[in-house]
Amino acid sequence: MLALPLFLLIASGFVVVGVYTERKVSAFMQDRLGPMETGKWGLLQLFADLLKLLQKEDIVPTAADRRLFLLAPAVIFASVFAGFAVLPLTPDVQGSGAAVGVFYLMAIVSFDVVGILMAGWGSNNKYSLFGAMRSVAQIISYEIPLGLMILCVAMIAQTLNLQEISFQQGIYTTDTNYLFGLKFLGIDVTGWGGIFAWNVLRNPFLLIAYVIFFICTLAESNRAPFDLPEGESEIVGGFHTEYSGMRFALLYLSEYAMMLLVSFLGAVLFLGSWNTPLPNIGPVRLADWTSGAPGTVWGNVTGAFWLLSKVFLAVLLQMWVRWTFPRIRVDQMMFLCWKVLTPAGLLLLLASGIWRLLMV
Repeated sequence: MLALPLFLLIASGFVVVGVYTERKVSAFMQDRLGPMETGKWGLLQLFADLLKLLQKEDIVPTAADRRLFLLAPAVIFASVFAGFAVLPLTPDVQGSGAAVGVFYLMAIVSFDVVGILMAGWGSNNKYSLFGAMRSVAQIISYEIPLGLMILCVAMIAQTLNLQEISFQQGIYTTDTNYLFGLKFLGIDVTGWGGIFAWNVLRNPFLLIAYVIFFICTLAESNRAPFDLPEGESEIVGGFHTEYSGMRFALLYLSEYAMMLLVSFLGAVLFLGSWNTPLPNIGPVRLADWTSGAPGTVWGNVTGAFWLLSKVFLAVLLQMWVRWTFPRIRVDQMMFLCWKVLTPAGLLLLLASGIWRLLMV
């Protein structure tokens, strides 16, 4: 019962830290100052923005579909935050131990497109509608390679339970792990733990799968260079052009929460979840020292620390990509999805299935 409120607190706090961090990161990358005036080092800028949004009038366009227009931000917000319900945070703290947690998350990650379409159609604005239709085309398309990459992990792990996938990637696994997944080498690394037990090294195909997964999550989150639904230079502000005040703040909050959610999912599926990256090397038992046993306070503290560290590094990488690459065209987006990532995903899924048969 404690896990879900804890995740919601982390997600809400991340928005405060994430918005400020992105402003400072982008300013550093582009040799600018970023927020400086409001508070020490501009630390109060976000709170000033929130206060401003709370004071703004909640405007509903006269010709808009009022019910769709008002409901859309709530649908987007609820669908994103519902995804945190099945994530494991530590060996003992998890929102829900659902046996189909991966399947549930795949459904939740894509459901926000319904709210985006409601916002675009309900606004009765051509720019909002263009942004919504772009989002539908983008998110539905990139769900295909994203789902294929998740299926690669599920096939190797033989489970859809996120906590079971987490345990398989550490020293507390009941499986036998071989160096780089190559059973014929006969090098048992089960006792090593650390990065050698992570899925990106347990199977040589999953490192490529994580790269494709990361690209697809950028598209799912409407992050640059896949921010076509919010193309300010082309369609004003995309699907949220007509929104103001707190409803705009909800849409903004949902974008950062989605960044956090997909980063959590990537860390759990590919990067060892709450397991330490430090392996046992002979008498130097780094994995034992830096990952406490399940059921202990030390195990929960270290587990949360390692998982959140991986998640925030993934978020920083998303920010880095945003301020490095320009927005791509719609045709380039579709070409990348259907002619590059989807065929690659099908090949990786086939390779993972063959690998599972031969190496286990």
